[in-house]
Amino acid sequence: MSERVFNLKNYQYLRVKLRSNMPEPERRLWRHIRGRQLGVKFRRQHGIGIFIVDFYCSEKHLFIELDGASHFTEEAQLYDRDRSEYLQDVGLEVVRFTNAQIMNELDSVLQVLLHKVQ
Repeated sequence: MSERVFNLKNYQYLRVKLRSNMPEPERRLWRHIRGRQLGVKFRRQHGIGIFIVDFYCSEKHLFIELDGASHFTEEAQLYDRDRSEYLQDVGLEVVRFTNAQIMNELDSVLQVLLHKVQ
């Protein structure tokens, strides 16, 4: 890939702002995936093209998205679909969870992630 797509400078301020204002489901998941707890390194609020993904693992070309209530409108679902297609087109795999899954089924979520990164 000749053109730079990761962590574009013009989105740096937004990435930093998102990291400092993580919703509770993102904080909860981060506590369990940071520091190579699953055997691979994840980055939070990582820029890929014009998008910022919740969590990204460069070793496995995998990104994790957490979907809160705002993701369930028709407009948001179309945006998420287009965004996922772009990210898949650059060779990345997406794993999506709802905030409710993180808050209520964290062990199951971690098992899915562990399977994905092994």
